[in-house]
Amino acid sequence: MTTDNVPDRRLAGGLEERALRDHGLTVAEYGEIVRLVGHPPNRVELGIFGVMWSEHCAYKSSRAHFKHLPTTGPRVVQGPGENAGAVHIGLDREGRRWAAVFKMESHNHPSFIEPVQGAATGVGGILRDVFTMGARPVALLDGLRFGTPESERTRQLVAGVVRGISSYGNCVGVPTVGGDASFDPSFDGNVLVNVLALGIVREDRLFRGAAAGAGNPVLYIGSRTGRDGIHGATMASAGFDSGNAAPRPTVQVGDPLAEKQLLEASLEIFANDWIVGAQDMGAAGLTSSSFEMAARSGAGLRLDLDRVPLRAGGMTPYEILLSESQERMLMVARRGHEEEVAAVCRRWGLEVATIGEVTGDGRFTACWQGETVADLPVEAVVGGAPSYDRKRLRPGDLDARRELPVADVRDVSPQLARDLWLALMGDPDVASKRWIYEQFDHSVRTNTLLGPGAADAAVLRVKELGDEGERIALSVDCPSRYGFADPWSGGVYAVAEAARNVACVGAEPVALTDCLNFGSPERSEVMWSFVQAIRGVGDAARALATPVVGGNVSLYNEHDGHGILPTPMVGMLGVLPAGVRPTPLGFQSPGHGIFLVGRFAPSLGASLYVSRSLGRHAGRPSEPDLVAERALCALLREGAAAGLLESAHDLSDGGLAVALAECAVASGLGCKCRLEVARGTARIMGAERGRLDTLLFGETGASAVVTCARGRTEELLALAAATYTTCVRLGTVGDPGDDITLGHVAISLAEARDAHGRGFAHALGFEGAAQNVPAVVK
Repeated sequence: MTTDNVPDRRLAGGLEERALRDHGLTVAEYGEIVRLVGHPPNRVELGIFGVMWSEHCAYKSSRAHFKHLPTTGPRVVQGPGENAGAVHIGLDREGRRWAAVFKMESHNHPSFIEPVQGAATGVGGILRDVFTMGARPVALLDGLRFGTPESERTRQLVAGVVRGISSYGNCVGVPTVGGDASFDPSFDGNVLVNVLALGIVREDRLFRGAAAGAGNPVLYIGSRTGRDGIHGATMASAGFDSGNAAPRPTVQVGDPLAEKQLLEASLEIFANDWIVGAQDMGAAGLTSSSFEMAARSGAGLRLDLDRVPLRAGGMTPYEILLSESQERMLMVARRGHEEEVAAVCRRWGLEVATIGEVTGDGRFTACWQGETVADLPVEAVVGGAPSYDRKRLRPGDLDARRELPVADVRDVSPQLARDLWLALMGDPDVASKRWIYEQFDHSVRTNTLLGPGAADAAVLRVKELGDEGERIALSVDCPSRYGFADPWSGGVYAVAEAARNVACVGAEPVALTDCLNFGSPERSEVMWSFVQAIRGVGDAARALATPVVGGNVSLYNEHDGHGILPTPMVGMLGVLPAGVRPTPLGFQSPGHGIFLVGRFAPSLGASLYVSRSLGRHAGRPSEPDLVAERALCALLREGAAAGLLESAHDLSDGGLAVALAECAVASGLGCKCRLEVARGTARIMGAERGRLDTLLFGETGASAVVTCARGRTEELLALAAATYTTCVRLGTVGDPGDDITLGHVAISLAEARDAHGRGFAHALGFEGAAQNVPAVVK
């Protein structure tokens, strides 16, 4: 937010109101700080409060609503409150318990300002959240949202973000195995870059970030501290406007080689009994890591800033404490083991220094050149941050958003339907994201069983559990369009679609992490949408027994007062039982039966088809049915376990027609399906009833297309009855190169493959020679 031409006034201690605004604090918050501390803070202390009380670190506008989210369950090993969540996944041959550690974070504002470094350091930060817990990172996924594809700025952002993710992940040696990417004009001024990391650890070796044991030394490990990233947390807690669209000094600079060295050194240290806690220096850097570690144990910390390794001359205590330089870790060692830790760090080429010690007085004290530059009670900074229940107001135009002007979207003839079908297959939201994922190494470490484009979710082996042990399935999803008219449904469907994706490969969805991306909480309509969405996420997570074990809230995603579509991104983790073949999305063999399973309730409301037809979002999505979602997941899991399902793919963007075509394109096999069977099963309301485009392109939850081998149809129908799931035969898988036929509408497999394969690059102008890809923003 710009502070130009804003009247100033003096506050307690001679502080100017402008200085508060620069630190993201209000006059009322400053008054509370003075009350808690007992005196006006100095500049260093004000900087500490500015970052620790920022929206990014304190969740002051959102944490009052976390109560709507379920956080416990039989598999939960670690819920919210640590660097990442952890869930039990299985036992190894020695009977030892293993956990999956995973979390999703956002790096939205930095990626809009500096797409390469913003995305790269987003990857680096989430990897550190995972290996700080003692887990070796084994996979990355990303959830991306960009603006208008035809815009030159969007093209630069896409190219830069993809380059940042690939350059960092590939270099560190962690595969990017899946993700989600779509486009909408609401993201023109504020892209979303959400990154999920997964790691594996033995449960008895899981580390927490606590600074315990008075007298224990505090060690700084990793890269030197520079001036990059200062005020990054504060910048992420404000929207963009024409005056602050390029605050480049707040964007960190990443070094993936240093991250790799830090990762390996940390895991070697964790394998010994040398430390009591560790914390990544992420947002707010040394400040947040120190205060969070101290707060978790009720201890205090005393730091000597003269000992912090620096890479820039003349740095001040303020800069040292607030720098967000990357690839750094804070560890509390057991007294007497400092040298063992330091020896490992030196062998890996890392800076290491003892910069302080744990105290028992509950205070944070920082010294510089013999003087105390900060002396604050830890609880006042961490526990004293305000929690706002901000005003919420239902948007005045919400009823208008929910109206579906069916008369403005004329029904289609079979010939027009064919053209629209191909257009949807080439839409950048639907088309293959090969241009993105072929820049990622998705097979490094040789754990990837099903990677990008092969199935509805990524599937990874867990080597620690042996070849016959459980596998992990992962999906990232969010139908952003749905939240425009019905944010509760948007939250429900974010969870349900991610769970459906995991179930489609045969896995049981067991837990989720989320990244809640919204506009300014200071606008009551945004807060109304936020609360509705978080209730939707909570309702779906409870219904599907997938507790929320961690996550992130990213607010102020807007430009010049225009917010993004509500985007509660969900990362779902599933466990694939031992011995179960993961189910791909592509058809497997000619002659296999094609079945529509679940609650088929297609609606044009909020659909991609209507959005592209009208040039705007209109209508509500199909009414969620969480009972049907749970039943469908059960059928998909049990069908895979029984070997009944040859392929499975859920219905989402583009509806039934697009789902069938995607199965065909993935396999090179055509199909012939009867639309009247789908019509007889469909539950369609109001003016959409009887329309061809509703059946073809209407979107619905709780539905999937599966295939079954000849001779096993009765078993599938019996399973559907046992799980209370509707199951009807649509048709048959064809031969290689056959048309894709749905009723009286048909497209050739070659045309569908071409549209799907070229659509993304074509929409963004990336086709052809490498010089067509725009230079990224520097």
